[in-house]
Amino acid sequence: MILTICPNPSIDYTIELDSLNVGMLNRVQNKVETYSGKALNVAKGVARLGEKCIATGFMFNNHATLFTNALEKEGARHDFVYNEGGARLNYKIIDKKSMLTEINDKGEKVSREKQLELIELVKNLSAECDIAVMSGSLPQGVSPEFYKEVLSVIPSRVKKIVDTEKENMSCALDSGEIFMVKPNLKELESFSGKKVASKKDVLTCAKKYLDRGVRNVLVSLGADGAILTNGTESYYCKSASVAVNSTVGAGDSMIAAACVQLEKGVPMDEMLKRSVAAGTASITTSGTNLFHRDKYEEIYTKLVVEKL
Repeated sequence: MILTICPNPSIDYTIELDSLNVGMLNRVQNKVETYSGKALNVAKGVARLGEKCIATGFMFNNHATLFTNALEKEGARHDFVYNEGGARLNYKIIDKKSMLTEINDKGEKVSREKQLELIELVKNLSAECDIAVMSGSLPQGVSPEFYKEVLSVIPSRVKKIVDTEKENMSCALDSGEIFMVKPNLKELESFSGKKVASKKDVLTCAKKYLDRGVRNVLVSLGADGAILTNGTESYYCKSASVAVNSTVGAGDSMIAAACVQLEKGVPMDEMLKRSVAAGTASITTSGTNLFHRDKYEEIYTKLVVEKL
């Protein structure tokens, strides 16, 4: 069983324009509305790949049914801590050059009482799980230390995967051994304090996570694919060439595929290949609709993994 923990769910509006003209009138060509949040996307992806999962986190009463219906449609279980108010609204603006501009809301304030309730819920739910994923931003009223508090109550036998940045990531790493993190290039550079210009640079920068007790680092390189390293073994997989509709949710799809492969106990190179297949397949869909299983399987057959 795979547990996904989403502290800050969102309603994502992906808006397609001919071009984004700041300070001028812009006409929408297409709009996709999805009920999202990084760890919720992971839960949906896991369910699409046929594994059992349960999604938890904070949920907001005004929009709760929209989120739970979306999860149930995918066959994903859920058990949330409910709060007053509505989910945050995020806007993803994409122009014809596939340039992405994001405007993300902060979300409603969550009380300390509700935070403690979620910590206890995660403690109980993780007892029946093999893998736990915590990812994304935090709502108002919740400090970065919350990442440490939540991850610390998960049993040590459970593989913990984290996808967040800045202070949230630092606090997550203070919780004890993390099985895997998934930075993108920007996040890798920010965390390491170094610029990346080559695969060798990626491995050098990833070492900073490994030095903090992380066992595996999965670095998404956008259109160039991804690198997976544990400090001893390192692999690279180039992405397949596909038509890009939206890059939103690609990283979440990668984590979903990685979780499923971890459940199956496959080697590192196979886990990387499956992760890149899912991430690549997801960018062929609009909005945060993630990947379709048939596209994922098709792309998988075209990928080659290289040992670094």
